[in-house]
Amino acid sequence: MAALVLGLSLFGIVMVFSASYYTALSKYGNAYEYLKQDAIWMAVGWIAFLFFAHVDYHLLKIVAWPALAVGLVLLVLLFTPMGKTLNNATRWLDFGFATVMPGEVIKFSLIVWIATYLGNDPEKIKRIKDGLAPIVAVTGIVLVLIVKQPNMSTAGIIGILVLGMMFVAGMRLYWLVFLVGGGVAAFVAVVLSPKGAYMLQRITTALDPFADELGSGYQVVQSLLALGSGGVTGVGLGKSIQKALYLPEPMNDFITAIIGEELGLIGLLIMLIAFMLLIWRCCRIALRAKDYYGMLLASGITILLGTQVILNVAVVSATFFPTGVVLPFITLGGNATLIFLSLMGILFNISKHPSEGALS
Repeated sequence: MAALVLGLSLFGIVMVFSASYYTALSKYGNAYEYLKQDAIWMAVGWIAFLFFAHVDYHLLKIVAWPALAVGLVLLVLLFTPMGKTLNNATRWLDFGFATVMPGEVIKFSLIVWIATYLGNDPEKIKRIKDGLAPIVAVTGIVLVLIVKQPNMSTAGIIGILVLGMMFVAGMRLYWLVFLVGGGVAAFVAVVLSPKGAYMLQRITTALDPFADELGSGYQVVQSLLALGSGGVTGVGLGKSIQKALYLPEPMNDFITAIIGEELGLIGLLIMLIAFMLLIWRCCRIALRAKDYYGMLLASGITILLGTQVILNVAVVSATFFPTGVVLPFITLGGNATLIFLSLMGILFNISKHPSEGALS
C-alpha cells in the first residue's frame, strides 16, 4: 500500500510541475513556484503519514470529539472576516501565513468521530436515540455549514462518506433508503432555490458544455479538448497545449485532463489502475482489521478515497457536473494532500495489526 501511495505522490509532483508551468510563470514570474509549494506540502504530508503509521490508531479515540469540535469551529469561522471568498464561494480560512480548507479537515474529523462513536458497540447503529440520531444530527449541522459556503461537492462527498460508514456499520436498510431519499430531496430543493441557481447552471453545463463554450462550459470544453488531443499515447510529457493558459488552474481539479493530454489514454489507464489497486488494498485492510473500530476507520478512509477519485474523473470527462473535487495525491492542494496522506498513514497502521484469523 505504501509503495502505491508513494508512486502516486511522486507522479503527482511531476504532473503538478508540468501542468502549472505556464500558470506559475504568468502569475509569479517563476515557473517553479507551484512545484515548490507542492513539494513542501507533500513532504509535510509524508511526515504525517509516518507519524500516523507508527502511533497506535486506537489513540485516535482520545481526539475524536476534540477533532470534531475543531472541524465545526473552523466551518463556523468561514462566516467571519477570516473567511476568504474566491469565485463566489467562501471555502478558505486565511490565517496570513497559510490558508485552511475546513471542508477537508471535517472529512478527517468525521471519519475518526464516527468510527469512535460506533466502534465499541456493533449494535449501536441499529438504535435510533443513542446510535443513528446523533450521527444524522451532527452530519446535518456539517452539511448546512458547507452548503452555505456554498460547496455542494464537499457536501455530497460527506453525505456519501457518512452513509457509507453507517451502512458498513450495519445500519438497517430501510433507514439507508430513507436517508438517501431525504438527501436527494434536500439537494433538489437547494438546486431549485434562488441560491441554487449556480448549481443548476453547472448541471446544465454538464449536460451540454458546448452550449456555452465561452462561458459556463469553458473549463469543461477545454478539458474535453485536452483529453481528445491526447488520444491513445498522448502528446508527450510537458507538451500540453491546454495548460498554456487555456484550461484555467490546470494543476488543480482538472489536472486529470492534462494527464490525459500529455500521457494519453494509456497514461490515464495506468494511473487509474494504480488507484484501483490502492482502493482494493484499502478494502482488504478493512476486511482484515483487528477490531470493529479499525474496520470502521479503514472503511471510512476507503469510501472517501474511492468517492473522490470517481468524482474527479467524472467531472473532467463531463459525465458529472463541474465542481471542485481534488484527485488524491495528484492535485495541487496543501490541505487535501496533508489530510489524505495522514489517512493513508492510519490505514497502514491498521494493516500492521490484522485480525488473528485473517489470511496474510
